[in-house]
Amino acid sequence: MIITAGKYKGRKLVVPDENITRPTLSKVRMGVFNALFSMLGEFEGKTFLDVFGGSGVMGLEALSRGFKEVKVFEKNPKAAAVIKRNYELLGLKPDLQIGDSTKLVQKLDGEFDVVYIDPPYMSEELYASVLANIKGKIIIVEGIKDFDFEGFELIKSKSYGGKFISYLSIS
Repeated sequence: MIITAGKYKGRKLVVPDENITRPTLSKVRMGVFNALFSMLGEFEGKTFLDVFGGSGVMGLEALSRGFKEVKVFEKNPKAAAVIKRNYELLGLKPDLQIGDSTKLVQKLDGEFDVVYIDPPYMSEELYASVLANIKGKIIIVEGIKDFDFEGFELIKSKSYGGKFISYLSIS
């Protein structure tokens, strides 16, 4: 697993055990950040929240591409250890909160420029719980298709290598 673009392009990361997490593929990450660039322009000074951190690769891609602040939530202690290790490999310290993401989002103050939601398993209740408490200019939801994003405007949806991605804004 490598960073696909930006300051840390080509840097190798630790791949977590398949039983812990499934990192987002490089072609999906490239597609997501290309779409974000067309929506936001430059990433400098922008903030990014990865609600289900997994390996930490989405947050690291965001930092590599110029986001000023990345916050990561992860419940699984083994996955959190992988996130810490991947940040250390790049000489960074993660803004990582370990705990149940559905509870952590309830405690958030303020809005992020981008919120990325890719839970370890697909459950409409899980998505709904997170979306009910999130504030973001652009909210990216990976993995669920034909979901009623009530209260959100669907900006765009696209399939990247078999992964379905929805880009939302709060309506």
